[in-house]
Order: sequence, then structure tokens, then C-alpha cells
Amino acid sequence: MSRIEPVFAKGHKALIGYVTCGYPDIKATPRIVSALAASGCDIIELGIPFSDPLADGATIQKSSYESLQSGTTPTACLDTASQLKDKIKAPLCFMTYYNPVLNYGLDKFCKDSRDAGISGLIVPDLPPEESSELESLTKKYSLDLIYFLAPTSTEARIKQAASKARGFLYLVSLTGVTGARKYLSAGLEGFVKSIRRFSGSVPLCVGFGISTAEQAKRVAAAADGVIVGSKLIQLMDEDPSLKSLKRFVSSLREAIDS
Repeated sequence: MSRIEPVFAKGHKALIGYVTCGYPDIKATPRIVSALAASGCDIIELGIPFSDPLADGATIQKSSYESLQSGTTPTACLDTASQLKDKIKAPLCFMTYYNPVLNYGLDKFCKDSRDAGISGLIVPDLPPEESSELESLTKKYSLDLIYFLAPTSTEARIKQAASKARGFLYLVSLTGVTGARKYLSAGLEGFVKSIRRFSGSVPLCVGFGISTAEQAKRVAAAADGVIVGSKLIQLMDEDPSLKSLKRFVSSLREAIDS
């Protein structure tokens, strides 16, 4: 049974946090993830660093590069997830690109992810029409494969992703890459509504650009979940004690719940 689905029970609005595994170092990742969970994150994305993260902005690109430079591998990420699976209640998802998964071996990666306590896979560069093999394997190992939809997605793509969706649909709030922004798109609510026409009961979570509690509150009013990544990494850089990170996540939780 999916561990992600119950997060959205009874209309609960999910807060989803992203952290690059191995940044600033692999030993720090469990401490950071635990801090996110304790401060109010319902689901946590563990980013497996990749040399060509096409969907990521400068902040996450930098964290991925430094993580790779320090020797972080998919195996190290799996080991980190294993350390966390019995320590936190929040479901863990891997966010990665298709190449590292393919290189590791699709079946082995899915099996090892399941065994490490991973609940879902988020693969930005895998379109629904090319996902049949990985989709089959994620089902085999009880993992949710998360699909992306953007403001530029066609109706046909929306229908296709919605028909395959498990866990939640990841809605990209804007055309572009990840990164904290001062303003969200004026058409955000209309975008979410347009996806809702086809998604049925599948939760819709919005990411890319969210960096304030006010933005999180706006997103939560329209969607079922709020995804934050780049801002969290910026706060980790500014304050390695993680106090600022914890305060910020708590403020997001409060805003979403209000």
C-alpha cells in the first residue's frame, strides 16, 4: 500500500521538502531530513545528485555538483535512506534523473529503493509515454512513480499523466527551472484548476519557486500540497546550525494549516 496516499487523508494539505543527498556532506543529510520532518514536512524528497540536472536552478545545481564532488553515489543515497526509514514517519521519495537509475539497473534500483524505505520516485526527465518499464517495476516494488505537469502541458499529456498517477501529481508552477522567486505566476490558480478537471482524486502538489510563507498559503488554497527545495538549501548555507531552516519550515506549516 502507498505510504504517500494517507498523507492527504481528510483534506490535509501536505508540505513537501527537498534536500540534495550528500550536501553539504553525506553525514549531514540524516540530520537535515530529521529536522525537516520534526518541523512539519509531511513528505521529504531526497535528491540523488546528477551531473546534468536540467530541471534545477542554480541553487540545486550547485548542491548537486558539490555532492558529486564529495563522492555521493546512488548507493550512498540508498544507505542514507536506510538510516532514516525507522527514524522518521514522513515518507521518503527519491528525486533523480533517469540516467542514474538506468545505469544502476531499473529492477535493482526499484528493489533497493523499496528495501531502503523509499515510498516514491520523482523523475523529471521521464515523460509518461516513455515510462512503461519503470512504471511496471515501481508497481512491482510498491513505489509511487510521480509525474510532472507544467503550464505548457497539452490536454493529451495531462490526461495521460493523470491516468497513470500514483501518490500525487507534481505541478510545475512556472515555465523554467527550480529556484526561490519573489513572485508566483498570476495564473497559478487557473493552472491547478485546469489539471483538476482530469485528475480526479489524485492529489495535486505545486513546486518550483515557492520561497515564503505567504506563497505557500496561496498554493495550499488551490492545491493539495506545497513543495519547497531551493529556499531550504539556501537557509542551510546561511545557517549550518539549521535553526533558520527549522523556523522557516515551521512558518510554512503554520501558513498552510491556516
